[in-house]
Amino acid sequence: MPLTDYVTYADAHKHCSKQALWDLFDGDREQLNLTHECIDRHVGKGRAVRIAFADGREEAYTFDELARWSNRFANYLEKSGIRKGDRVAIMLEPGLPYYVALFGAMKRGAVAVPMFTLFGKDALAARLDDCTPRLLVTTEEKELLAAGREGLEVIVGDDTFLERLKSESASYTASTSSNDMAMYQYTSGTTRALPEAVQHRHRAVVTVMIAALYATGVRPGDLYCCPSSPAWGHGLWHGTLGPLALGVEITAWSGPFDPDRFAQVLADYEITNLSAAATHYRMIKNANAAAGHRFKLEKLTFTGEPIDSDTAQFVARTFGSEVRSIYGTTEVGVILAGYPGATDLPVKPGSLGKPMPGVELAVHDPLGQPCAPGQMGEIVLRRRDGWFPTKDLGSIDEDGYFFHGGRADDVIISAGWTLSAVEIEDTLLKHPAVDEIAVIGVPDDVRGQVVKAFVVSARDASAQDGSLELETELQDFARERLGQHEYPRVVVFVNELPKTPAGKVNRKVLREQERVKGET
Repeated sequence: MPLTDYVTYADAHKHCSKQALWDLFDGDREQLNLTHECIDRHVGKGRAVRIAFADGREEAYTFDELARWSNRFANYLEKSGIRKGDRVAIMLEPGLPYYVALFGAMKRGAVAVPMFTLFGKDALAARLDDCTPRLLVTTEEKELLAAGREGLEVIVGDDTFLERLKSESASYTASTSSNDMAMYQYTSGTTRALPEAVQHRHRAVVTVMIAALYATGVRPGDLYCCPSSPAWGHGLWHGTLGPLALGVEITAWSGPFDPDRFAQVLADYEITNLSAAATHYRMIKNANAAAGHRFKLEKLTFTGEPIDSDTAQFVARTFGSEVRSIYGTTEVGVILAGYPGATDLPVKPGSLGKPMPGVELAVHDPLGQPCAPGQMGEIVLRRRDGWFPTKDLGSIDEDGYFFHGGRADDVIISAGWTLSAVEIEDTLLKHPAVDEIAVIGVPDDVRGQVVKAFVVSARDASAQDGSLELETELQDFARERLGQHEYPRVVVFVNELPKTPAGKVNRKVLREQERVKGET
């Protein structure tokens, strides 16, 4: 039986193997094309992509339509002199031009480079300098940001672009080896410290099946949705390529996230499998967007950052199924998951789940020794040459479930106590006046460091003199639930928190701001 027929945790570890993963595809270790595996081999199966736009519009395309359009773009690239290995950058929101460019480039054998649509001039320039593309497909607005670059052609991906492609042949035969480069992917980060592009070969689609099967729990017949931007790993690999490679229809989100519109989409499209960022679920909760809808969700997962317990409980009450974690990085892939759909692996609140098939993990202390159950240390991954640090803290319980303790640089050492920013944030998010929060450690002459909380609160914003009252309220709230040593000794109220382009709270920016403030 193929791996898609197995759904339990026990079967995942019994039957998953490299060969079983390869058996899911047409290609082999010599010849494989990512676009063929995601689109062409599913021609005749009906709808492939449904796109929900923030402004209320929607579009839908079949596997047949995407195959023909990507063929046209591959022919266009070949006529334009784009060779195998040349980079084609794509800076578009989900829509037909995005999928045409993404799959057409890889079908041609060029290297697709998805880029976040909210990048400004400097961020875009840094990435263009790094990957040196021959072609950039973007919007009319962003076209000006890349104008005048030597050796770069810029195309506006609009209706005129699609009309131009209609004159190209709708037939194209892909010819790439599994080892040919298919995609460059940039992780979220600042322009001052540009993250190195992670390079993916065509065979990467085989590896991502592990995450599709066991992290998002995708199976044929699912109606799958991921609202994350396909410029990032979650929206690209878990939200687009993984499910399409299994012939599963996906729903993509295009435009600024709107929790009310999104909840309507989940209900109207009868989505059964949802994988989103923790922030998406929190926004739905805070906006009371799910009220009045009937959902058919069966499998729910989150990634990007830990989900606070209050939001996790809201998800279970609202959608009738517990949300399960996906944990990993762009560099190492998914290494821990909750195995959605597996009835033999119950959800443990707050846990990251258990290791993926074929993955060996441990938690080590600062001396590199294994930690006892419940002891906090660094999560490490076994590789051929030893243990690889993830730079994340965590612990393991007696049943083998992993728990997240925050980034290694998010640890706060105050008066000899080791405090977790994640735990403090999780507790304070239970307070009804807290909409968003970020916690860091700041220098203190007596304690070394103290906890400082940056709080977004509608109550503070609307009050004239209520901030001190709310500050004391939050401190007492933390004392009662955590301990006398873990409350935030400093509380500031802000209109918004700094975020990475992928939408995660960026504590690094807050720490840097505090460092500069301390030097002035």
